[in-house]
Amino acid sequence: MAHQQNGLFPRSLLKAFSVLIFIILLKDVCNGQPQLIGPSQVLVARAGDDVILPCHLEPGYDVSTMTLEWTRSSLHPRFVYVSRGSQELEKLKNPSFKGRTSVFVDEIKNGNISLKISKVKSDDTGTYKCYVPGLEKEAFVELVVGK
Repeated sequence: MAHQQNGLFPRSLLKAFSVLIFIILLKDVCNGQPQLIGPSQVLVARAGDDVILPCHLEPGYDVSTMTLEWTRSSLHPRFVYVSRGSQELEKLKNPSFKGRTSVFVDEIKNGNISLKISKVKSDDTGTYKCYVPGLEKEAFVELVVGK
C-alpha cells in the first residue's frame, strides 16, 4: 500500500504524531495539573506608569510555599522578582528593579502571581517569564514601554 507523501514524512505518521501531542496536552489538563496563564497580547505602558504583568494558575492553586520567579533573559542578573515560601529574595533581584516590583501576597494562595512594576522605564521593555519551578510551569509576558 502506497503512502501519500507530505515532505519527508508520510501523512499517516504526521497524523499519528499530531494525535500523540494532543493526548499529551490533554493529559495535563485532565489530570488536574494547573496551567500557568499569561496574556495573549503585548502589554503597552507609558514611562512613569505602574503596570501589572498578569500571570495566574488555572485552576487556582496555592503556591505560597513554592519558589516563584519573574525573569527577563536579557538582564544580568535576570531576576526581576524571586521569592521562596512567600519570602522575597531581594539580593537576587536585578538592581534596576529594586523597590519597583511586587506580587499580590494575599492572592498567591489562589494562584495569582501577577507582577506589579512601579514607575516603568523605557528600559523595562522586553519579554518577561513567569515561572513556578516546583510545577515546571512557565508563561511569557511581552511589555512595551513608550515615552
